[in-house]
Amino acid sequence: MFQKIHDYLSRSARLSKEEVKIFEKNLEFRMVPKKTILLKAGEICNFEAYINKGCIREYFIDRNGQELTLQFAIEDWWVSDITSFEDQVPSDMYIETLEDCELLVLTRQSKENLINEIPHLERMFRLMIQRHLSKLQKRLFKTVSSTAMEQYVEFITRYPTISQRVSQQYIASYLGITPEFLSRLRTKHLKSGKAQE
Repeated sequence: MFQKIHDYLSRSARLSKEEVKIFEKNLEFRMVPKKTILLKAGEICNFEAYINKGCIREYFIDRNGQELTLQFAIEDWWVSDITSFEDQVPSDMYIETLEDCELLVLTRQSKENLINEIPHLERMFRLMIQRHLSKLQKRLFKTVSSTAMEQYVEFITRYPTISQRVSQQYIASYLGITPEFLSRLRTKHLKSGKAQE
């Protein structure tokens, strides 16, 4: 249950055996079925969850009632609404499981306990937030500077397993295009690949 998160931790922090036990003690293991809403817009996010197994989507609903996917998260990633969690303000987004998931969950209280007991873990959490912000900035830049085809190719290249695990409708909403237009992009991309063979 803890092997993946131990590997994750070892990339950012060195913990003693005693500290590893403290870390595990503060995590709550949850098995969550597919299609479960973990967070709704208007609620305050009270968790940061490490994905041991499964796939999760973060999205918001625009003024026209359209769902716009902000992010997908799979194994070895964390999921939360950072702003809502840290500032204790209502969230603007939804977090939904797309597959049956195994999660290791920190609440605000358990995270605070953890940092009090192992202060150097604060660096790991800071690095997590920095990586998250870096990815968001890159995505924002790509969104405003790339064509739809370039964004699609970037997505399937960067996240090949995700593109096989989520519906085309969700990928289209992530790219900000209609499913019909995504279908045309996929066809065009496949044809261009065959032409180069």
